[in-house]
Amino acid sequence: MSITIEKIDPKEAEHLIAELDEYQKTLYPPESNHLDSIETLSAANVRFYGARENEQIIAIGSVKLFDDYGEIKRIYVPIAHRGKRLAQNIMAVLENELIANHIFISRLETGPQSKDAIGLYLKLGYLERGKFGTYKLDPLSTFMEKKLDVPATDG
Repeated sequence: MSITIEKIDPKEAEHLIAELDEYQKTLYPPESNHLDSIETLSAANVRFYGARENEQIIAIGSVKLFDDYGEIKRIYVPIAHRGKRLAQNIMAVLENELIANHIFISRLETGPQSKDAIGLYLKLGYLERGKFGTYKLDPLSTFMEKKLDVPATDG
């Protein structure tokens, strides 16, 4: 069985988005949950990806493109599909999307209860930083950033 990661319409992954929302609600109060809607994830500055296996979307992730950074959102792999390196592979695709768009800083917001996610981000080279964008200071927010490698130019 091969798994592909491809750009998809967020509506195709509505079930996973809803599952992630329900999970996040068990970890954090509403004011500390920054859950982008399908409409937000469908905006022109967002790239939404899904991992597909046997025609089924089994994991998701997206990145919002801004002028000077990209924001990783909605990384989710259901328990049944963990251990397949899907989150790492989706993160690599999202970082490559940023680089292709000449954006070399990747940022994200997660929370202290999301220990597996924080562990993954640290392993991938993300470091904690202060708040960014429109986020407010919140003890239930963990802000992280990674500087992406600028591709070498010939010449």
